[in-house]
Amino acid sequence: MAATDARPPNPPTASSGPTPHFADQLITRVRDLGHPLCVGLDPHLAPISDLFRKGSMARDAEQTADAVEAFLGAMIDRLAGRVAAIKPQIAFFEQLGWRGIRVLDGLMRRAKEAELLVVLDAKRGDIGSTAEGYASAYLAKDAVMPADALTLNPYLGFDTIEPFARVAGDAGRGLFVLVRTSNPGSADLQDRDIAGEPLFGLVADGLARFEKSLAGSTTPWSSLGVVVGATWPEQARRVREALPNALFLVPGYGAQGGSAAAAVQGFVPGPKGLEGGLVNSSRGVLFPPAAREATDARTWDAAIDAALDEAINELGNAVQR
Repeated sequence: MAATDARPPNPPTASSGPTPHFADQLITRVRDLGHPLCVGLDPHLAPISDLFRKGSMARDAEQTADAVEAFLGAMIDRLAGRVAAIKPQIAFFEQLGWRGIRVLDGLMRRAKEAELLVVLDAKRGDIGSTAEGYASAYLAKDAVMPADALTLNPYLGFDTIEPFARVAGDAGRGLFVLVRTSNPGSADLQDRDIAGEPLFGLVADGLARFEKSLAGSTTPWSSLGVVVGATWPEQARRVREALPNALFLVPGYGAQGGSAAAAVQGFVPGPKGLEGGLVNSSRGVLFPPAAREATDARTWDAAIDAALDEAINELGNAVQR
């Protein structure tokens, strides 16, 4: 779908029906699919296939935003009905300026039409009215750019989580708070010993109050989620002890070196296998070599489907062990 300068339609007004609950929706979909794969939409410009590239692909060029929209729109079409959620990373859209934000808004709406849950990876975290502003933009019932869940940075203090939790609870949306991230340098701070406990563990302990306030009604899961990398399975078990009902969002699987088995270390037995969150893959699904080299749409579709099948099968087997 080509981008235009037309303004997107206004978001739908709040329904008078019951407020949906993010965790209940997510876990139900994951159970039905039999795997926890979430696909990250991180549109690095260089590896986008020639099938979608337009013009110079410079960040400030209008055609670049069009190319990103066409590429990720085709991805959403491949993902519909096969994964529970997508995770667009806002930085890759911000680098394109206002056109990129317009593209992101349209893709989030397209994903919702395809019945994909949208976890917006923005890592917001601020105080007072600023936090309220972020929460109203993405999580409120009348949000102008509504996401089903939002990633948060807690390191300004737990009071910065409160506005997000309040708004998310009212609108039935979810949060994923950074606790033990997948990057190697995360140990610089997150593993620091504080009175005999690692800092990431203390963060997990402090989030327990929000886990309870965002509890679901049809599943045991809370819409309070945490980000715990697949590269730290031991730490994942510590976080699960502190937050038995929190959803996990697990980066680091696949291209970053985390195995499927490691990625689900924080999951627990459910009615259809291990459950408890989402495992994210971005580059492994978006940019398999065969897709990057494809010269026709059929070959590209087949390459994306093969990469998707591989991740789904690995994670499906991991949760059935």
